[in-house]
Amino acid sequence: MGVRELIYVHAGFGERAVPYPAGWELQRRTHARRAADELPDTVLLLEHEPVYTAGKRTGALDRPFTDPGAPVIDVDRGGKITWHGPGQLTGYPIVKLPDPIDVLDYVHRLEEMMMQVCAEFGLQTVRVEGRSGLWVPGTPDRKIGSIGVRVSRGVTMHGFMLNCDCDMSWFDRIVPCGISDAGSTSLTRELGRQVTVAETVPLVERHLAKALGAAETFHRTRAQIDPAGRPR
Repeated sequence: MGVRELIYVHAGFGERAVPYPAGWELQRRTHARRAADELPDTVLLLEHEPVYTAGKRTGALDRPFTDPGAPVIDVDRGGKITWHGPGQLTGYPIVKLPDPIDVLDYVHRLEEMMMQVCAEFGLQTVRVEGRSGLWVPGTPDRKIGSIGVRVSRGVTMHGFMLNCDCDMSWFDRIVPCGISDAGSTSLTRELGRQVTVAETVPLVERHLAKALGAAETFHRTRAQIDPAGRPR
């Protein structure tokens, strides 16, 4: 897989964290423009306000079993339920896949990107057979990165989440990704020091460009790639 150019958009971090519905609308508009070849391949990078998103395979027993403390939103990606929020870097690559479309290869590239990012911090991570995402090996294995994607008109949506410095108690209220025999973790928890989203972003950008085979990368503002989203 190789892309000619890749645009990165910092859509909102920290105090400007993005509510999930607003992020979804930004994804939808960007996807439509990419499918129409009005934009090159684009990656939205952001933090969300606290939210649980439930993929197509989410079962009733996977959902929050106490007061969730945050909205629970059903979404059209694969996978089951997970949490997004402050301290977690969320990335939505909106890229046109080459024919023949190979979703598994694309998912593996996202996993490899996160694996290389963790390695730069000195953390060993692995893939676990039969389970998507990125794991810290142990007893039990601990999930540090999640992936959930959808492909429409040959263009990807949704993407990856890497736990940097988030409040892990949010995951205690659900069965994350429908997996009850494993844990969840973050870079901060594993390394014993604070690892912020801000210091993780440049590593993600570099390794994602490599994983997707991008020849060139650029940064654009949200307004530049989404004129329809400007306040009227």
